[in-house]
Amino acid sequence: MTDMFEQGCDPLDPSLGAVMGERRQLINLAYRLLGSLAEAEDVVQETYARWYAMSRQQQDAIEVPGAWLNRVASRLCLNVLSSARVRRELYVGEWLPEPLPEPSEWIGGRADGFTIDPADRVTLDESVNMAFLVVLDAMTPAERVAFILHDVFCYPFAEVAEIVGRTPAACRQLASSARRRIHAGRTPATPPVRQTRIVNDFKRAWEAGDVSALIGLLDPGATAIADGGGRASAVLRPIEGAERIVRFMVELARRLRNLTILERTVNGQPGLVLQQAGVTVTVAALRIEGERIKHIWAIRNPDKLRPWTARRPGGRGRAGSA
Repeated sequence: MTDMFEQGCDPLDPSLGAVMGERRQLINLAYRLLGSLAEAEDVVQETYARWYAMSRQQQDAIEVPGAWLNRVASRLCLNVLSSARVRRELYVGEWLPEPLPEPSEWIGGRADGFTIDPADRVTLDESVNMAFLVVLDAMTPAERVAFILHDVFCYPFAEVAEIVGRTPAACRQLASSARRRIHAGRTPATPPVRQTRIVNDFKRAWEAGDVSALIGLLDPGATAIADGGGRASAVLRPIEGAERIVRFMVELARRLRNLTILERTVNGQPGLVLQQAGVTVTVAALRIEGERIKHIWAIRNPDKLRPWTARRPGGRGRAGSA
């Protein structure tokens, strides 16, 4: 894959179609800014509410509606990010971004009973893999917005400055600082075919309870982080070290009944999905460095598993109690 931070970008096309045709762009932007599909949907809904609250004369005065919608959504995301820092201090356990399936695996049921529109599906690329989003979450809100708008969505710094409320020079510094964080956390990419093989080997070893094989597939300094959010049981702190992670995994497999482990694409990369009685209860994103797994991010909070959870007759899918 071409490095998106080095390839050229076309500026925002001012001739984009109807206002509602911007929805997919807005969802893509808001998810990358927030790491939460639910919050991204709320931001997009509020953006459209502000558009339709204007008179027709006010709307007609806006030369490029798509640009206006993107600016409003970006400012709303900046506000959400600023308040999220306070909310996450009260979050139970570790907070992780919401995992995304590949488009063909997206389940259509939403928690509020409506059907997820295909336009809500986020385009998968390097800017949504879990490792990338975790680094983004460690940034300040201004850093994150400046970096995503400029380096991912190709906004000129003059426009970024209007959204962030800083000077173009300050936004350039914010994006540069964020870029250094991204590059500091990068490692040589493991070819996709090799990643898939390692994930497959890991799945088979876990199913077989093969402790030696599991330890061999994990980096000795590997970490595992779980996000239950107080809505599903999960370890509250990261588990560090291959042996400790494997002991926990083997014990978890012993305790669970009707557990099925599936290989799935998670945020554009090979990952694992755990189901109980056909219901998705955990989505695990993996970071592979060389021939070993370095990081495991396990999302168990059912509020973050909506696109993965099939609806049951007469009601919504429920997460298990692992």
